[in-house]
Amino acid sequence: MVKSCFIYWEDMATCDQTLVCVKQVRQEVEDEWDEGMPLPGDIIEGFSEHGADDSFLPVKATSELSSQLGKINQRLELIWIKVRRGDSLVKLQARIVQQKGFILQRKYTVQAATDHRHVADLGDLTLEQCNELQEMSRRVKKQGREFRRTGMNYDWKMKVGTYMPDQYCSVISSILFMPLSSEYCIHTTTARCMAWFSAAISSGIPLVFVNIQTELIPSTEETRFWKRETATCKQNKINGTQIMHGVRLWFLPGLAEISLVLIPRPGEVLFGMEIKRTEEGFVCIYSVMRGSPADRAGMRELYEESSANGFLLVISRLQCKSIMPMNACSAGLVHCCEQSEIKEILSSAIEQYETIQLHVMAWPNQTRPSPIPAIGFANLLPPKSES
Repeated sequence: MVKSCFIYWEDMATCDQTLVCVKQVRQEVEDEWDEGMPLPGDIIEGFSEHGADDSFLPVKATSELSSQLGKINQRLELIWIKVRRGDSLVKLQARIVQQKGFILQRKYTVQAATDHRHVADLGDLTLEQCNELQEMSRRVKKQGREFRRTGMNYDWKMKVGTYMPDQYCSVISSILFMPLSSEYCIHTTTARCMAWFSAAISSGIPLVFVNIQTELIPSTEETRFWKRETATCKQNKINGTQIMHGVRLWFLPGLAEISLVLIPRPGEVLFGMEIKRTEEGFVCIYSVMRGSPADRAGMRELYEESSANGFLLVISRLQCKSIMPMNACSAGLVHCCEQSEIKEILSSAIEQYETIQLHVMAWPNQTRPSPIPAIGFANLLPPKSES
């Protein structure tokens, strides 16, 4: 009976005993933790200058370990520490570093040998506290990275030249919708954005939806111009800076953008195409003259096929510059390219017998002459397997 009582009190003392434990590490990038570093919950049982199993000195308290590390700090670059993780004993290499924040009395700790950011904060904790920290470390490692990441060279110039025939064209486009003076909910602005997109598709513009997002736009010269158009534009203040809530819609030009080069001949005074602007702000081809530079470039064939399939032939870029609608301001106006400026560019080029490059939107199930290159959504699809 006396013996049983003695064992009971001995176990209680063991449970209340504190151990030298890694309370936390100062490296916040948890994805870069690995098994060779001191991790939260590690119980430090000893340290050694050489790493031999019989050379480890036991550790009983954090203050004692700090004192010992301070004595050997000047003559050793690396030491070995023995830590307990669950049921396993692990030997780790570490560096001795001085703890920051202790000026009057120097205190020392250990740092991962492979990463100077990974510094251990030590403390005297109970076994239960150590186990809780070890469980946290296991969750972090399980949810974190599975493989190390490394940088690799990438031939950007070659890839852009191969997969983006016109390196100045990004293919994807976007339009930003600013809230009207009467719109105090982002969902209302979003609904107006999607109404514009649906109307454009219904009119025959071959667009492909990519993404939609909200934006917080700080005050700039451009947004101040929009604000002058309506005195009661929706505004918020964050840190003293006026901002506006907008909705940005990302879209692709049909299945692709087809590049056409119009080459005039001596005596020709027109490129031979009639352009108009739709209600949604897109510039379209409405007719192509036979025998004209536009016809020779393949535009008439594209126009006739698009019309037969119920689509409009839309010009997306002129001389590598986008002529897509760019934004819808707070006054409700859709900002787009002026037809007069486009006609001036074409007239100036034909007078000088200069070539003009433009891109038109492709449409589903389109057949096009092989010499006409295309870039865009169609190139993003995986190749079809041959049966």
